[in-house]
This record gives sequence, C-alpha cells and structure tokens, in this order.
Amino acid sequence: MLKEKNLYAVGIIAEYNPFHNGHAYHIRKAKELANAEYAVVVMSGDFVQRGSPAIYDKYTRTAMALSCGADLVLEIPSIFASSSAEDFASCAVALLNGLGAVDSLCFGSESGDMEKLSAIATILANEPAIYSEELRIQLKKGATFPEARNSALVTSGAVREEDASILASPNNILGIEYLKAIYRQDASLIPLTIARNGSDYHDPLLTPDRFCSATGLRKALKESDQLSCEETIFDYVPEPVKLKILESKPLYYDDFNLLLNAALLRLSMEGIPFQDFADVSDELAARITKQLPDYHTFEEKINQLKTRQYTYTRISRALLHILLGTTNQLTAAGRQAGYAPYARILGFKKTSVPLMGEIKKRGSIPLIAKTAGAKTGFTGAAAAMLRHDFYSSHIYQTVLQAKYDIKVKNEFTQSVVIL
Repeated sequence: MLKEKNLYAVGIIAEYNPFHNGHAYHIRKAKELANAEYAVVVMSGDFVQRGSPAIYDKYTRTAMALSCGADLVLEIPSIFASSSAEDFASCAVALLNGLGAVDSLCFGSESGDMEKLSAIATILANEPAIYSEELRIQLKKGATFPEARNSALVTSGAVREEDASILASPNNILGIEYLKAIYRQDASLIPLTIARNGSDYHDPLLTPDRFCSATGLRKALKESDQLSCEETIFDYVPEPVKLKILESKPLYYDDFNLLLNAALLRLSMEGIPFQDFADVSDELAARITKQLPDYHTFEEKINQLKTRQYTYTRISRALLHILLGTTNQLTAAGRQAGYAPYARILGFKKTSVPLMGEIKKRGSIPLIAKTAGAKTGFTGAAAAMLRHDFYSSHIYQTVLQAKYDIKVKNEFTQSVVIL
C-alpha cells in the first residue's frame, strides 16, 4: 500500500542535456517542496525541444537522472519532444496527468513568482478579446510573435509594463506553458516553482561556485575531449554522472549533416512539399528550396535560413522535423489523441515498483515497459506516434554507431535502465 501523503509523487519535465548539479538540486528541492516520496521525470528522448540531437542518448541520460534522485523516467513522445514550447508543455503535462499517481508538477523559473506566472498563463490560456485584438494589431504591424504577445499582455492588464520582460526568459516561458496546459487540460497537478539559481539558460560560460547551464556544459564538452573532462566540467556535475560522461559518446548537430542533406534532396526529387512537415511555412519552404543545390552543414543551414521572423530554434526544429519525417498530419493526429496516449518507461529504481503499481491501477494511459510487446498493441495515432519514437531513436543510434564505430543496442534490444 502507498503511504498516505498529501503529495505522494512530484512530476518534473526535463531534458538533462546533459545532467548537471542544478538538475540534482531541482530534484531534491522538488521532493522537499512537494513533500513527495517519489520524483517522476518525463524527459525528451534522443532529440530535444530546441530541435537538436541530445548530446547523450536517452538511456545514458536516464541513468544519470536515476543515480541523482529521480525514481522513474518516462519518454516524452518524439513528435512533441522537439516541438514548440506550447506542444512540448502540453504533451509533458498530459503524460504526467495521465499517470494518475502524480500529484504535483515542479518546474524551475527565473522569476520564482507563481502569482505572476499564473496571471500570464491564465490570459494566454483563455485568450480574452482584449488580448486577442491587441495581438492581431501588433502582428499586422509586423511585430514578431513574442513582441506582439508582450504588448497584448500589457494591454490586457495581465502584467505591468515593467514586468513584461518575464517572457524574455526561457524557463519562465516554459513554466507559463506548463501552467497553460494544466489549466486547459483541467489537469489534477498542483504547480510548484523553484527560482532558478545559477547561470542563465543560454550562458555558454562555466563559472566557479555557480550552477552552470546545460548550454555551457555542451560547449565545454564539444571543445574538449573525453580525457580532459575532469579539468573542464567535473566541478559542475554530480559524482555519479562523471563516470557516465567518461563512458559515453556525444553527438552534435553536424553529425547529422549527410542525413539532413539527403532528406532534403530526396523530398525535392519526389515532389514532396517541405511545408508538409511541422514548423515549415510556405515562406520557409521556399527559402529551403533556394538553398537546396548547395551542401551546407546542419548549423550552417540554420544560420542561413534564420531571419527576424524565424528564430534559430524555429529553423532548427523545422529542419529536424524534415529529417525525422515529422509531418503536420502526424502532429495533428497526436494532438487529437490527447498528446500522450501512452507512457513509455526509460528507467526506474527498484524502490519505485510500488509507484508503478499505482500508476497501472490509477492511470488513464497504458504504461509501456517492453518495446517488443508494444509494437503490436496500439492502433491509430498512438501506433503512429510509437513508430516515430522507434524511428527517431534508430536514426540517432545509427549515427552514433557510424561515428564511433561501436556496436549500439537498438530500440528492440535495449532494456530499460534499472537501478
């Protein structure tokens, strides 16, 4: 039997790209704040929300999380793991809520002010007339969407003008999207936030005596080799993660250059419009087509396509969707299916077995522990989403194997991580 507690399990939405001291702090504080025995993490798989490959594969990152306080790690379906902040948040919240045994969601934010974040999320979730009209006016004037949204929020009274910068911070934005999703889905998750403590989200520098950003760690890892990790990043990651980093092989954008260029050329030859894929507008499709004859690396393509209207991450996601075959039709079907029609286990601690038993009893979505059995157990949108999960990870595993000339387990031979 589960212990009777007001908050039994706390949910965390993460990427751990890669895992560092700030993440371990978040897990520990989330459990404390929620008075929870278990931390359930829903995590991006092999590709992340900014539209890039994860630096380490999902099973390695799962092991890192479990060794540093997480109790159960589930995979966010791939079509939404690399989607917009709104879709990413909607899927992650639906996944946690569908488990039935998670009582709260704890996220980090630069603000740390739940009242302000909630006020903005309420306006964005309900879109009152005064907000919608100001948004339309600003977009018509040529403002970018973030600029138009900020103006509309100030006009609607959701935020004071001096507080509008709250939407300029990445973790605030995601936190607001989590709150929006909770409101729109009427999810039974109590939202909690912890003020971000340390370097900014995009800070590329590693600063002593501060929690670093994952951006800074990725930069340091890319610029060093495995043997020099101890000198460059080991002060910023928990002890159990250090060995994993030494054992693991990283991947970066440009490891996918050939696959991306081949996908673009093949689609063009077959007459398949680029705008059939998620995040690709008619204008962006035309810009991609104009570039097509010339070979460019993944990051070169992003920078050449980037404009004031199309941000780096928007372009990155669009190109990744083309590479992975993430179509508008598939994402629309996924939304219609409730974003998360299943919960796929990446790993768990043996001590969390009672929690998984409760999820099986209380949950509204099936819990997938074994990939082999799942291949034939689903139909419709759920089956298509699951196939996309397998395909995306097989692409990642193929590139990993080719780059390092190593044998890599595929989705049908890899076991979930158990600690």
